[in-house]
Amino acid sequence: MLKQLEKCSICPHECKCDRNDGKIGRCKASNKVKIALYSTHNFEEPCISGKNGSGTVFFSNCNLNCVYCQNYEISQQGKGKEISIEELANIFLKQQENNVENINLVTPTSYILQIIEAIKISKQKGLTIPIVYNTNSYEKVETLKLLEGYVDVYLPDLKYADDKLAKQYSKVENYFCIATKAIKEMVRQVGTPKFDKRGCIKKGVVVRHLVLPNEIENSKKVLKWLKKNLPNEIYISVMAQYFPTYKAKEISELNRKLTKYEWEQIEDYIEELKIENGYIQELGEHEEEYVPNWEWEG
Repeated sequence: MLKQLEKCSICPHECKCDRNDGKIGRCKASNKVKIALYSTHNFEEPCISGKNGSGTVFFSNCNLNCVYCQNYEISQQGKGKEISIEELANIFLKQQENNVENINLVTPTSYILQIIEAIKISKQKGLTIPIVYNTNSYEKVETLKLLEGYVDVYLPDLKYADDKLAKQYSKVENYFCIATKAIKEMVRQVGTPKFDKRGCIKKGVVVRHLVLPNEIENSKKVLKWLKKNLPNEIYISVMAQYFPTYKAKEISELNRKLTKYEWEQIEDYIEELKIENGYIQELGEHEEEYVPNWEWEG
């Protein structure tokens, strides 16, 4: 399967570089899996973290270049170490031994082919917990189809309805069309959320949206699209955790947290749209405060 990396077209950039020959494209990934860390994360959405936490694996590099990325050292600067596919499979099994609720693959797009092989190995060795695919949604439908049967839960972002913002803040073209097609494919594969008796998700899609300062109309367009184009049973997670970091500190439109007025507009619009299921964060009071408190569930 890794032969496809000789002319890499895994993601929409379609760099066509030979990653097997050590060349790198837009995402800066070679044919080696590179991860920054793996850990138990207790502050995802309640249905993801559950009681025991989500078994996150943070992959290095990214096919977006978001100026406000909170994990920029990993995604943009490539912090991490290279590991083999077998080592990745063993990490999945170690996470399961730690009694986590799921395996949460964070920014996995560049390593889809290797991840599939690692899932095969780990399942042969006894992996049974759900696989969560945590993505920015700048994905090719053709590539996502390779994941069918391997991924149980999709956790996609829908960052922008405005492609000008996507170009300005994440350096990508045609984001909205690409991301919405990708999300529809995710829904086709795994359907609407299914939960166990404890409320932990076992299968389905939860769509995330991070609200940016000064861009409330973009958020409203995103929410409106989700309401009109996805089943009512889909969960939508609306996040208030933005704070200016990385290059956003030098951009006047982004160099602050959300105001209470901005956040109230979003809360009111969610109610106006009658979105049935999801989560919404509480607005933090302090800069660089991560707000794990969630409310509003179907």
